[in-house]
Amino acid sequence: MAPPVIEDDHFFLEGPARRDVEFLYVFRVAAQFIKGFRKLHFVGPCVTVFGSARFDENHLYYKKGMEMGAALSKLGFTIMTGGGPGIMEAAPRGAKSVGGKTIGCNIILPEEQASNPYLDIVITFRHFFVRKVLLVKYSYAFVVMPGGAGTLDELFETLTLIQTGKIKEFPVVVFGKEYWKPLMEMLRMMVQQKTISEADLNLILFTDSVEEASAHIESITGQKFGLVRKPIQPFWLFGES
Repeated sequence: MAPPVIEDDHFFLEGPARRDVEFLYVFRVAAQFIKGFRKLHFVGPCVTVFGSARFDENHLYYKKGMEMGAALSKLGFTIMTGGGPGIMEAAPRGAKSVGGKTIGCNIILPEEQASNPYLDIVITFRHFFVRKVLLVKYSYAFVVMPGGAGTLDELFETLTLIQTGKIKEFPVVVFGKEYWKPLMEMLRMMVQQKTISEADLNLILFTDSVEEASAHIESITGQKFGLVRKPIQPFWLFGES
């Protein structure tokens, strides 16, 4: 009898399954990684922009997401997002307005998330954890716009990687001081309670300025890589190896 197929993560995360099923699951995860490696190998330096899928084009943060995408594209970065609507659409839309390149790392959800029309490359993943690893692997910085639980998940996982030295010289910009005010207060409380150090506050730039955000990213990535403000890569590089 053929082994059952695990179609969704919740089957895997419910607990032990048959060993042959779990073994096959590992191969499916590996296939997702290989797919991502092949698609993203030649995309050049990226900045990932996170944020809510629920803002429409009339919302202030959608407009700021467009400005952010345009500003980072002018530095020579490819703009990477989760590929869906809201901020994930705004940043690549802004990038395309100045001739930038864009990537969407989409995810299969119970309610299908359609990719937005401003993407040069779209990769669709089954597993959030595969998607998150690749977003970090191919990004030189993260910009965190106002968002929900998924945005916080990406932010804190990245901060943990920086704090523990798994990634270095990786700027993180959190945009929207009023929206993120409770987060700023929580981090200060964590310093007071000594659950994080004072120096950990320097891992994040909180700002309301697109110009300050792009300058911060340029200053850190420019020192480390010397790759900013170079011409945007030709479109033919955006393919599989």
